[in-house]
Amino acid sequence: MQGNITSNKIDEQKLHEFMLKAVGDIASTMSAMLLIVGDRLGLYKAMAESGKPITSEELAKKTNTNERLIREWLANQAAGGYLTYNASDRKYTLPPEQAMALADENSPVYIHGAYQSCKVYL
Repeated sequence: MQGNITSNKIDEQKLHEFMLKAVGDIASTMSAMLLIVGDRLGLYKAMAESGKPITSEELAKKTNTNERLIREWLANQAAGGYLTYNASDRKYTLPPEQAMALADENSPVYIHGAYQSCKVYL
């Protein structure tokens, strides 16, 4: 293919739709990797076992992990709707519905098996 690819007439609406799809795919990939991290480090299970809202400091101590990295992970998970965040006390909660899918290996809706297929990329 020769010539300038961008010299072709571009449908701005189609370009916009494609870019939204591509960015959504990238975000989904990142979220999938962070779910694997949460599983491998036992973050979801620790939150479920605590049974109450938890700070990044408390979760890091409970899982023997780095607080700064846990804080970033928690922020991502809250932004994605996997956790809830209360700004007044800076605590995160793993809702029972998400706990059933993310922390209970005996649950009929435990989802990590699907995410574990992504492990080959980590």
